Amino acid sequence: MKKQHSRPKLAFLFFGLILLLLISFPWRIWLALQDDLRIFEGDVHYVNIASPLPVLVRGDKDGILQLNGVPVSRDGSKLDLRLPLQFMAEKMGSVNLEFRLFGIIPLRQLTVNVLPEKKLVPGGHSIGIKLHSEGVLVVGHHQVHGQDKTTSPAKDAGIIVGDVLLAINGHYLQDANQVAQIIREEAANKNKLTFTVKRGEQQFTVEVKPLICRETKQPRIGLYVRDSAAGVGTLTFYDPKTKRYGALGHVITDVDTNQPIEIRDGQIVKANIVSIKAARRGYPGEKTGIFQEGKDLAGTIDKNCLFGIFGTLHSLKPVAGEERKAIPVALISQVKPGPAEILTVVDGTTIERFAIEIQRVYNQSHPSDKGMVIAITDERLLKETGGIVQGMSGSPIIQDGRLAGAITHVFVNDPTRGYAVFAEWMVEAAGIINESNALEQVQAAL
Repeated sequence: MKKQHSRPKLAFLFFGLILLLLISFPWRIWLALQDDLRIFEGDVHYVNIASPLPVLVRGDKDGILQLNGVPVSRDGSKLDLRLPLQFMAEKMGSVNLEFRLFGIIPLRQLTVNVLPEKKLVPGGHSIGIKLHSEGVLVVGHHQVHGQDKTTSPAKDAGIIVGDVLLAINGHYLQDANQVAQIIREEAANKNKLTFTVKRGEQQFTVEVKPLICRETKQPRIGLYVRDSAAGVGTLTFYDPKTKRYGALGHVITDVDTNQPIEIRDGQIVKANIVSIKAARRGYPGEKTGIFQEGKDLAGTIDKNCLFGIFGTLHSLKPVAGEERKAIPVALISQVKPGPAEILTVVDGTTIERFAIEIQRVYNQSHPSDKGMVIAITDERLLKETGGIVQGMSGSPIIQDGRLAGAITHVFVNDPTRGYAVFAEWMVEAAGIINESNALEQVQAAL
C-alpha cells in the first residue's frame, strides 16, 4: 500500500520539478535580446531576463564590453540573471557572445557592436519631392484600333503593368516623350521594336510589333507610361558635416502600380503648406503645399528605399521654429513606450513641436519599416489635422532628447494612430552610420 501511495507522490514531485524548471528557465534571453545588438560607446543597455539559473557568458574579444560590471572575456564569467542584465560599452568594436546555462548547455549567441555616438540635426521642414524614374514605368494598357484588328501590341508581347522600359532598339529612355518619338522613327524605317525591360531584379528583351492606328495613322503599341512623380513630405534629419539628409521614412511608390520607383535622379525643394484636409475614419487626410524652388531649401535625391528618400542638401536657410542643434540618434535599444514629440509644419513653413505617445516598440534585429506604433495626443494638432495626414511622413520623433524615428504610415480606421520607423534604420540607409567603416577605422587604429 505504501508503494502505491508513493508513486503518485513521486510523479507529482517530478512534474513539480519540471514546472519549476520551466518557470525559472531564462526564456526571455531569446525574446528580450536582439541577434545583433548595437550600443554607443560609453552607453549602458539593460535587459531584464528574470531567472535564478546561473549562466556563463564568453566573448571572442576582450576589453570591448562589460556585463553587470564584469569585463567580457574569452575565459567567461558567471552572471546572476535575477538582476537586470547590464551591457556597458567600453570602446568601439564588435564582440560575439555565447551564453551557456550552468556553463554547459548552449542557450544562444549574439553579436554586440559598439559604435561611436552620432549627432544629427532634426528636421520637420515641409519639402516638395520631385523624382525621375530609371527608364519609364508602365502604368497601364490601352487598345489600339487598327485597320484589321483592335488590340494592345505591348500586352500581347508580354509587357505588364509595373515593368520598367529601359530602352527601345538600344536607345535608352530618359522620359515618356521619347517613347512615342522612337517608336515613330523606328517604325518609319520598318525596324523591329526590341524593348529592354526590367521586371523586379530581372532584365530581358521583348519584341513588339506596333499597330498603325486608323484614327491617327501613327504606330502605337498600346501602353500608358510615366517617368516622374511629385508630392509633399517632411525632412527627418540632416548631418551638418556631410550635408546628407533623410526624409519621408518610407519608399515612394507609383500611384497606379504601387511599385517602388527606381530613380534616375530627383530633387527636394521648399514647400509652403497652404491648407490641410483633416483626417477622419476611413480617410487619411493630406497637406497641400506649394513648391518654392530656389536657394532656401534645395537638395538632390539619390536613393529611394524602404526607409525613405536620401540625398545631399545644397542649401537650407533657417525657418521659424527650426532647431539647428544636433542631437544624438537613438538606437533601437534606447526607444521605449511613453511620451515623445514630433516636429512638423501645419501652416506655411513654420516648424512646431507636438506631443505624441509611443504606444508600442517592436524588437527588431533586422531592418523593417514598421518599428513603432504611435498616437497623436496633442489637442491642437488633433483639432487642425485630425491626426496623421499625408505629407506628415518623415516628421522626426524626439524622445528624451534623442532622434528616435519618423512617422511613416497612418491607420486608416484610426487616423490618430500610425506606424513609425526607427531612426537607426534611416541613418544607416543614408550612409551616415556605417558600422563596417567604423569597425575598420578601429582596427586600423589598433
